[in-house]
Amino acid sequence: MKNEFALAFNEVLEEKQLPKEIILSAIESAMVSAYRRSVNASNAQEVEARVDPETGNVAIFAEKEVVEDVQDERTEVLLEEARKVDPEAVLGDMVIVETTPSDFGRVAAQTARQVIQQRIREAERSAQMEYFQRQVGEIVSGIVQATSGQGVTIGLDMKAEGLMPNNQKIGGERFRIHDRVRSVVLEVKDGSRGPQIILSRAHRNFLRRLLENEVPEIYHGIVEIRAIAREPGQRAKVAVFATQPGVDPVGACVGIKGVRIQAIVKELHDEKIDIIEWSADPVVYISKAISPARVTGVYLTETMDGNKTATVVVTEDQLSLAIGRDGQNARLAAKLTGWRIDIKSLAEATADSLATLQSDAELAELLPVAVESIPAIDGIVARKTEGRPISPEEYQQMAQFVDRVERRTIQIQEDAQKAENERAAAARADIPPAAFETDLEGLGLKEHVYTILSETEMETVGDLMLKMTLDPDRVLGLPGIGPKAMQNIEECLEAITFPEPEPEPEVEAGATVETVPVEEEVTEVVAEEAEPVVEALEETLQVEAGLAQEALGLETKDAEITGEEKEAPEIDEEASLEDIFVVRPDMFQTPVGEVEELADDDDASSDKGKKSKKKKKSVVLEFDEEVGRVVSRKKHKHEDEGWEEHW
Repeated sequence: MKNEFALAFNEVLEEKQLPKEIILSAIESAMVSAYRRSVNASNAQEVEARVDPETGNVAIFAEKEVVEDVQDERTEVLLEEARKVDPEAVLGDMVIVETTPSDFGRVAAQTARQVIQQRIREAERSAQMEYFQRQVGEIVSGIVQATSGQGVTIGLDMKAEGLMPNNQKIGGERFRIHDRVRSVVLEVKDGSRGPQIILSRAHRNFLRRLLENEVPEIYHGIVEIRAIAREPGQRAKVAVFATQPGVDPVGACVGIKGVRIQAIVKELHDEKIDIIEWSADPVVYISKAISPARVTGVYLTETMDGNKTATVVVTEDQLSLAIGRDGQNARLAAKLTGWRIDIKSLAEATADSLATLQSDAELAELLPVAVESIPAIDGIVARKTEGRPISPEEYQQMAQFVDRVERRTIQIQEDAQKAENERAAAARADIPPAAFETDLEGLGLKEHVYTILSETEMETVGDLMLKMTLDPDRVLGLPGIGPKAMQNIEECLEAITFPEPEPEPEVEAGATVETVPVEEEVTEVVAEEAEPVVEALEETLQVEAGLAQEALGLETKDAEITGEEKEAPEIDEEASLEDIFVVRPDMFQTPVGEVEELADDDDASSDKGKKSKKKKKSVVLEFDEEVGRVVSRKKHKHEDEGWEEHW
């Protein structure tokens, strides 16, 4: 049966929801503090406490010096007692021995209570901090405990409290005490009274986690959420993309009869959610982001400063739908795509294209067809302005005119941008590389001029030289830069010098450097190595061909070929194909004979008239049934060993 200490210990574990080791460590630390207070021990002395969780017995161990005569029991111990702990202890050693006071239990109960509570609170806060730091960005559920002007206090797991500020609530929501609320952990801070947990229902990650919980395809990675734009409580746009072919990302998020998306809409206080399919093509992506409005054309413009503008053309009946209430639809589409969106009606875009074409002579030369259609387009625009009806064909004609002019204008801008980039690259090449490694402070500018320039993107002398070469007026247009400042900049740039780059090593006069292509060299080496192999193969083939001809009874001549054609063997016309090509086993069995091989032509020419030596070899030709071809076997006669077979 467990004693009272064990029962109380288990009750603390269950109440605080902390590991057993943390509670024991807190109790032991409290006992050490109680011992130091009771005996007035020094903080430099090492003291340990050991608690038995089953019995509740507490033992204190302190470090003491081994001496012959004890003067202070707090820091000294006799040699006999020290050797009970350490048999090898000698005088002067430091030994940790048990030194529990006789009435320590009552004293510890009075002095260690506050320390134990403080240590348990610290351990509890540390465990809460670690737990909720792992929950950042995840959905947690809690119960509303209080509402105030600052926000809503929500009770969470592990007896923690989270705060949802008013700017993180969905507009129109009202919470009452004891309501259960789901929210996302936005931030966790370490405070003096424990972790400060900031909750949110207005952040876009809350919508992201809701989609992951409701749509299994998103949770398993089959469908990815590429972007979210949201105005809490009113409207949101979500761009999704399928990672596997054959999967409809929009249909997966909406669900059958909208079951999945309706559950999320209900959780977000009837917030409207538009699910669109993400596309790598900006034109297609922006067209879908403007939905539910139908788009006539999208024209993209990107400047050197990184400003990206998309001009979206829609018909008059789709204009209000594309803009949305108070511009909400266009604003969310711009957040979703990352492009600045300018929405125009078809009539307005046509009027702008007419003005551009009439004022730009270069553009008019490139678009002769559009120039010819100006009177007809002008008449259509005039009738539209007067409020007169326009046929669908005329609407299509206006859309084609706008598309032709806008595309050519964008192409001209891209060509100009390309030329500007080439000009900047050429100007950069003329500037010494060391200039881009020299800080602007070393140029010797006046203090106020250096301060103004350092606040811009110009950090090195090379950046300033490049700006002065490309567009000096841009530097002059900076706030605080006048003619005197420009004169100071020009004087400093003229006075600065940079070390010349080290010249490349020159080749001495008369020396020649030969370069051999690697491929040709390798080819020659391979060819040289392959020549002996090819010659050996040719000789082997010739010998086998001669042997085969001899075995089949064909006549061969040893004389030199003089250009005369050899007579073909006579074939019986009445014989059938089977009789002609029949192979008999006896035709491959020949008696052992002597095969004469002529010496090489080189040896014959070197001897000049001498008879070439003949080598005699014994050869047997047999048909090998396992191999399926004729096999030659050579036999050599040695003086002592007799005949020897070689395959």
